[in-house]
Amino acid sequence: MATGSEQHGFGHKPRPRPDDRAGLDPALLREVLDAIEAEDRARAAELTSALHVADKADLLEALTPDQRGFVFELWRPSFDPELLPYLDEQVRDDIVRKLSRDELVAAIDALDTDDAVYVVEGLEEDERLELLDALPAPDRAALQEGLTFEEDSAGRLMQRAVVTAPAYWSVGHVIDYLRATADLPDDFYEIFVVDPQHRPVGTVRLSRLVRAQRPMLLRAIMDAEPRVVQVDTDQEEVAYLFSQYGLTSAGVVDRAGRLVGVITHDDVVEVIEEEAEEDILHLGGVGDTDFRDPVVKTSRKRFVWLFCNLGTALASSFVVGLFHDTIARIVALAALMPIVAAIGGNAGTQAMTVAVRALATRDLTFANAFRTLRKEVLVALINGVLCAILMGAITWGRFQAWDLAAVMAAAMVANLVMAGFAGSIIPVILTRLKLDPAPAAGVFVTAITDMVGFFAFLGLATILLV
Repeated sequence: MATGSEQHGFGHKPRPRPDDRAGLDPALLREVLDAIEAEDRARAAELTSALHVADKADLLEALTPDQRGFVFELWRPSFDPELLPYLDEQVRDDIVRKLSRDELVAAIDALDTDDAVYVVEGLEEDERLELLDALPAPDRAALQEGLTFEEDSAGRLMQRAVVTAPAYWSVGHVIDYLRATADLPDDFYEIFVVDPQHRPVGTVRLSRLVRAQRPMLLRAIMDAEPRVVQVDTDQEEVAYLFSQYGLTSAGVVDRAGRLVGVITHDDVVEVIEEEAEEDILHLGGVGDTDFRDPVVKTSRKRFVWLFCNLGTALASSFVVGLFHDTIARIVALAALMPIVAAIGGNAGTQAMTVAVRALATRDLTFANAFRTLRKEVLVALINGVLCAILMGAITWGRFQAWDLAAVMAAAMVANLVMAGFAGSIIPVILTRLKLDPAPAAGVFVTAITDMVGFFAFLGLATILLV
């Protein structure tokens, strides 16, 4: 595998487009689709061969499996292994299956360790073993070690190629070493200063290194508190560390404290995107591969959360059933009560979304939860009063009943306040219980806002109108 630390994702410069926006041009995609439909191999190759690998990945992900196979065969003679890390897992696995064993071995050998692990982990066990046996011993050992780490850990993110030097080296010695060594990483940002046990004792940024005088020793210019993470640190924790302290890279150490790799900012950008995407999808009750999953698999995964929501809906219907006599006497209630529940649900979702995001960025913790809770309740109270005035006027205008309008207004305020409270406190409680609030909070918030909304509206109607 490559010893370099080549940048992926945001590290590359995409091919310029006429409108100066990065990414795959929709007009180009339409032209490619037309060429595929016409089976015009020359035209399709002309349109796609010069694309950046990131745009090629977007193109493959936008195609059907058959179309993907057509385009891939055009690229096979000059296949770029750097395409693989850009691909979604399902598309990546599809492309890997199209490669022969020799082609796959050559591709893995050309990739950095972290990217090679990403590709190999998707293989079946027997295919993985066969591939590992075909790799050179050093590459095989690096891959096998990478595969032993947890999927979302720093060990999976790190690149093994690290530039190190002892503290007693001079600046001139380091510069001469960098110029004379052929197998350095392609991109690196700092020199890790290590002790005889290969434990990091400091770092020297390249910008500081090139400005220092040649006789100066590294120990005199190094930062004696290097940022390092354990190999088993969760990738979300790593991303927070980079975001919090503005890091460009961080060392990775094993349990003995020895430096075993480095994580760079481009890898962390991908993690931040993945975590944000995961939270958004979980808030909607769908999985991270939902877009490309087959129909049956997608239906099965979504049904789990629909089943949970069905349970909360049944609980809400039970609350409504407690007041069937009231609804029978005042039919207008049936037309108005869904409005109370719907507005409460939206308010709860707003508060919940803000809370889940704040928890992910660590702006919200159990220690400052009360301040956030107070703010959300006050916001809900103000919005509740505004909605109450509006719906009270609309109710009076439609039914000419001040008492019904007053019930509607009071229920609106009560439900929105409860929605703000539930939407902000439930994610905090779930996090405290070490549960992921993104997929779970929505079910509870929906249940509370529906039941409280129906109970408040119909209960007040029973007391004041019947």
